[in-house]
Amino acid sequence: MNPFDEDFYPNEDNRWDFRDPGGRSALRAGKRKHPCPTCGRENMLTDKDVRLGYQCDRCADALEGRFGCEY
Repeated sequence: MNPFDEDFYPNEDNRWDFRDPGGRSALRAGKRKHPCPTCGRENMLTDKDVRLGYQCDRCADALEGRFGCEY
C-alpha cells in the first residue's frame, strides 16, 4: 500500500467511503461479502477491503492490543 494513494487517507471527497466515518475502523462502506483472511468469519469485508489487504475490525483490534486480546 502506498501512503500517497488517495485510498490510504480519508479526505473531503472520500470520507464517506468508510463504514464508520470518523471512527477507528479503516473498513470501507459497502456490501460485506468476503471472509476475514485472519479469522475466517464470513461476510466481514467489502471488495475494496479485500483489494486493500484488510482484515476485520475484531482481528485488527486484537493485533493492536485492544480488548486485552493477543493476536
